[in-house]
Amino acid sequence: MKKRKLTDKWRKIITIGLIIFLLCLSIFLYFFWGQPLIKFLMDAEKVHAYVESHPFSSRIFFMAAVFLQVVVAVIPGGPFEIGAGYAFGAVEGALVSLTGIAAASILIFLFVKKFGKAAIEIFFSPEKIESIKIFKNKKRLHLIVFIVFLIPGTPKDLLTYMAGLTPIRLSEWLILSTLARFPAILASTITGKSLAQKNTGLALAVFLIGSIAAFAGVLIFNKLNSRKKS
Repeated sequence: MKKRKLTDKWRKIITIGLIIFLLCLSIFLYFFWGQPLIKFLMDAEKVHAYVESHPFSSRIFFMAAVFLQVVVAVIPGGPFEIGAGYAFGAVEGALVSLTGIAAASILIFLFVKKFGKAAIEIFFSPEKIESIKIFKNKKRLHLIVFIVFLIPGTPKDLLTYMAGLTPIRLSEWLILSTLARFPAILASTITGKSLAQKNTGLALAVFLIGSIAAFAGVLIFNKLNSRKKS
């Protein structure tokens, strides 16, 4: 019995230590990697020059950038997706982005399954976590996952972490969320491609439509989420 207590004690110490390490790492990545990278992605000429001189590594770089953006969660994903569209075109840019997102989603899902709610509290406040009630409908969980990731404007980074607390399987979660994300990501990469081709009219049109859709998505999500609270 004494040995078991000691094991439990060290397990808690290791878990807390890992959480503190990840929190510090996230802060470091945001200030010393996230902000400069977003600034780089907003410079179209630098992005284009980098892709031209590094055709293979640039794709790996973008996948890794998207991966870290999803994991760290406090860095906005829009500039990465637009940058991918500018660099690689609409379809390939979307696939590059989705690959990074899928890899990050797998890691997050397994991490939350292992460490539970404490893993989510690294990046989100307890109040924010408690505000998400929509995944508590177990009977329609698969449909809900698809809908909330299809709708623009939903808090997808938080929802990605919250999915690890649900009974959904990793394979099911990955397929549903990836397919649902594709239209919105494609819209972002189309914007990036349009900017690369100096087609500002199309880029502006896609941006405006996306903004309206995101606003509507926020309203829809809040309504669905409030139903689960009641």
